[in-house]
Amino acid sequence: MSDAESRPLIAVLNGPNLNMLGLREPGLYGAATLDDVEQLCAETGDQFDLAIDFRQTNGEGELVTWVQECRGRAAGIVINPAGYTTTSIALMDALLAVELPVIEVHITNIHRREEFRHHSYVSKAAVGVICGLGIQGYALALSAMAAIVGADE
Repeated sequence: MSDAESRPLIAVLNGPNLNMLGLREPGLYGAATLDDVEQLCAETGDQFDLAIDFRQTNGEGELVTWVQECRGRAAGIVINPAGYTTTSIALMDALLAVELPVIEVHITNIHRREEFRHHSYVSKAAVGVICGLGIQGYALALSAMAAIVGADE
């Protein structure tokens, strides 16, 4: 077994419009791109001896499929569901069905934004939620996930 195969795999899944980071509302989301987020996750994964599977999609069905594929494959899921946070019961159901630790991440503080963003279906499946800390929230989520899956021992 290679070193990469022996490290716990954490799926870092990203929902719609996150491919537009750095272009979309930089005053709200910052100047970092999704490539910057992926690099941060790779570096943080290395720091905590985690293998990272980083993905982004604009499609709800594809995101649900990726979550389902984590069962029996990944040790945990870090997810920024983006626009599906407040709308996707299917995503919530998939996250509950895989029976893995889930940490929900949002770049902005969803509780300081429009009222409709305050409710998250995904939170029902999450052991924790990090919001409002910019892309650094991903690093914090991976640090917490390392503790949850025992990779930081």
